[in-house]
Amino acid sequence: MNEAQTVTEQPTSAPTDFEAFVAARSTALWRSAYLLTGDRHKAEDLLQTALLKAWRNWDRINRREAVESYVRAALVSTYTDWWRRRWNGEVPTGELPEHPAAAATPEVRHDVLAALALLPRGQRAVVVLRFFDDLSEARTAATLGVSIGTVKSQTARALATLRTSPLFETGDRHE
Repeated sequence: MNEAQTVTEQPTSAPTDFEAFVAARSTALWRSAYLLTGDRHKAEDLLQTALLKAWRNWDRINRREAVESYVRAALVSTYTDWWRRRWNGEVPTGELPEHPAAAATPEVRHDVLAALALLPRGQRAVVVLRFFDDLSEARTAATLGVSIGTVKSQTARALATLRTSPLFETGDRHE
C-alpha cells in the first residue's frame, strides 16, 4: 500500500449506507465476536477488523441485504486466522471500553463462555451463528462457506459435548 492509498480512503458508494449499517448492527455483531473470542478486547478488535474488510469491499457487496452475512463470515474467518497465527491481541489500556448491557447474570454469562470454550472453533462458530445470532442452517452454512450437512453435524457434535459437560451436571448451580 503506497502513501496515496490509506486505510481511511472511502469507497465511492454512499458512506452513509455503511455508517447506517454499523449503527444498526454493531451491537449484535460485537456480541457474536465476543462469543467467539470470550474476551471483550479481542471481540472489539475482531469486529473492527471485519468491519474494515466490509468497508474496503463496500462497492463490491452488490446486495445490501448480504452485508451482514459478509461481515459475519469475515468475523469467523478472521477469528480462525488469528487462532492459526496464535494471535494474542493487544495489551489493553487502563481504561475499559464501553460494552453493551447484558440481560444475563454474571454467573450465566460465565457459564456460557466456559461452555463455548469447551468446543472446537468450528463447532463454536456454528453454535454462535445458529443459537445466539439465530441464523438458519442455510444462512449459517452460507456464512461459513460449508454445506448444510456440515452445519447439522457440527451442531449435533457441539450439543453432545455440551450435554456431557460438567458445567451442566446440575441445574441449580447458582441458587
